[in-house]
Amino acid sequence: MKLEIIYQDEYIVCVTKPNNVVVHHAHHSRNVADEKSLLQLLNEQIGGKFYPIHRLDRKTSGIILLAKQTKFVSKFQSLFTEKLIQKVYFGIVRGHSPSFTTIDTPVKGRDSNVYKEAETQIETIKKTTLNIPVKPYDTSRYSLLKLTPKTGRLHQLRIHTNKISHPLIGDPKYGDKNHNLMFINNFDCGNLFLHAYSLEFIHPFFNKKIKLKSNFPQDWNVIFNKFDWKL
Repeated sequence: MKLEIIYQDEYIVCVTKPNNVVVHHAHHSRNVADEKSLLQLLNEQIGGKFYPIHRLDRKTSGIILLAKQTKFVSKFQSLFTEKLIQKVYFGIVRGHSPSFTTIDTPVKGRDSNVYKEAETQIETIKKTTLNIPVKPYDTSRYSLLKLTPKTGRLHQLRIHTNKISHPLIGDPKYGDKNHNLMFINNFDCGNLFLHAYSLEFIHPFFNKKIKLKSNFPQDWNVIFNKFDWKL
């Protein structure tokens, strides 16, 4: 599996994480022998040890930053904690979603039962109605969303889209199994349709604006063609 290298300098490397790839294996992970992590794939491709600056779910695809030395991590992590970095995701959801909305429902923190404040801004970019029945309706409706998270909670975007009754397609935990199955049966697309598309920030060492974008996975290109969607 060859990774898309979006950007690199002496401090960081930025790549596109494929769907269903973990960033790194947890300690004593049962999957170590069965699958390669993003860090392992990157080491095989360009060589070196890398340190994740932020996280992406296993099932989510898209842009991720990694530091080339541990001493660089905190400088870049502060961009996230101090909200000095702009993150944009795209998602495909069930139904026709509102043109603009902000969701501020609290979400559980990582490894905790404590709910923490979370905010996501949503903009609907495209809509379609298909003459393909999905229970209990004779047609099926979908929307392409631009998602701008203002916080970074675990599964935040997956939970928030479900909260407004427009779950992401391909989400096995928070999604709609009937619509997920329709995408598999009709389009051969079974991955989660949530893609971390871009990051924009001031480089803490170069003091210049960096704007990075990640190409969409093949499943997205299939759906863009089928639905006649263009960004």
